[in-house]
Amino acid sequence: MKAAIDEMIAALLKEKEDEIKHKDFCTDALNKNARAQELKARDISELEAKIADLTSTIDILTKAIATLEAEIAEMQTQLKRAGEDRELENKDFQQTVSDQRETQALLQKALGVLEAVYAKKVLLQKSVKQEPAGPPPPPSFNKYEKNSGSGGVMTMIQQIINDAKRMEAEAIKGEEDSQAAYESFVKETNNSIEAKNKSIVNKSEEKAGKEGDKTQAESDLADTM
Repeated sequence: MKAAIDEMIAALLKEKEDEIKHKDFCTDALNKNARAQELKARDISELEAKIADLTSTIDILTKAIATLEAEIAEMQTQLKRAGEDRELENKDFQQTVSDQRETQALLQKALGVLEAVYAKKVLLQKSVKQEPAGPPPPPSFNKYEKNSGSGGVMTMIQQIINDAKRMEAEAIKGEEDSQAAYESFVKETNNSIEAKNKSIVNKSEEKAGKEGDKTQAESDLADTM
């Protein structure tokens, strides 16, 4: 009887020991599982934050690229308009110079004719003065002689010629200034377009990298879940 009781007690103690070991195993497993879930929850939170940050960055880069493209398009439009305006200005310049030079040529011819006429009159007056004195000329002749000098019409024509030369010089100076300003504008605009194109390339590459990171983060999140 005593042996049977001892055997039964030993069995019960063994069973209790096994239960304790099983309980410890389960407790340890539950603790590990809880820690694993806590770590995964932290991973999920970090991945979600990473995805949100990448999404925001991609959106910012997309808008920046669109803005740069719009700015480049506007600059190209401005270049086209500036070229058209420059062409019209040059046509006006060519017409102005042509008109002023034609005016000068015509007035120079007229001035030459008048100079020849007045020169003949001067010679005629000198020859008249050298002849024997006759009766005094009528008052109307004296008045005509005073008004027939070159100081009136010829001076006026010469002034018009000078004005035409001045307008031609001003037109040439204005054309040179406008052309220089146009060339400077074209150079600066092209440099700006080139810089913006480089920025687009850089931002596009950065965007592609962020999109790859986002795809990987989304895959990691799915695996973690």
